Amino acid sequence: MNATKNINSTSEITNEFAPDMIVDRLLPKLIEGNREDVRAIVARAMAGGVSSETMAECVAWPIHETLHKLSRKDQIEQVAFNYATRALRNVVDHLQLGYHRQQRNGQRVMLFCGPNENEDLGGQLAADLLEAAGFEVTFGGGGVSHDEILGEVHQRRPDFLVLFASAASDAPSIRAILDAVKGVNALPDMEIVVGGGVFNRADGLAEAIGASRIAKSPAHLVSTLQEAKKEIARTPVASDSKQRSVDAAACSSGKQRSMRAVA
Repeated sequence: MNATKNINSTSEITNEFAPDMIVDRLLPKLIEGNREDVRAIVARAMAGGVSSETMAECVAWPIHETLHKLSRKDQIEQVAFNYATRALRNVVDHLQLGYHRQQRNGQRVMLFCGPNENEDLGGQLAADLLEAAGFEVTFGGGGVSHDEILGEVHQRRPDFLVLFASAASDAPSIRAILDAVKGVNALPDMEIVVGGGVFNRADGLAEAIGASRIAKSPAHLVSTLQEAKKEIARTPVASDSKQRSVDAAACSSGKQRSMRAVA
């Protein structure tokens, strides 16, 4: 009898720290604006051994996408959306302090995103993880005109221009950026990478506008940029890249569950 109780207890503890279970507990508290409970849930998960990277990719990112879907379908009041987005940003700010940081790899990234608060949060998740992985990241957020982006690109000359968590309304500007960069050919070695946001919802859009690569999530973006520069694979970053890829795959079912819950 005692043995059975112990087995059940261990199973319950394991399930408690599964990413989809954390999402289920955290999302309602975020929507309520209950910041204290949000902090308690995150603290308990991390004390239970869930890494900051797993929390970012398998909890914060799917919640971000769920909130965006609720907002697009007008299934959440604006005040609740604001509560959730701002409380989730506090979580993301806290998580990035715990990321395992790699040596700088010499690769420069400029990253921009969609114009609203939620898209900016998705961009921040990506920027924080890229920086922890050794990239030098300049994060410009959203609402920046394509002329200004092009000016910054020509001045800073990054290895990657990343347009992540973009809105549908950004697509014409992104196309203009790609056409301008390719037309001038001033930065032939720079890759333009897109992902998240509208690119996760519109199959074939990335290819149609001529992007170099596409990434579905922040962790996928990290591995995509690492793969683009093969020399990075010969540094210690390679072992962490493998772990982050495993984390991304391990939480895919949790993402699908959170999205089905609001479908």
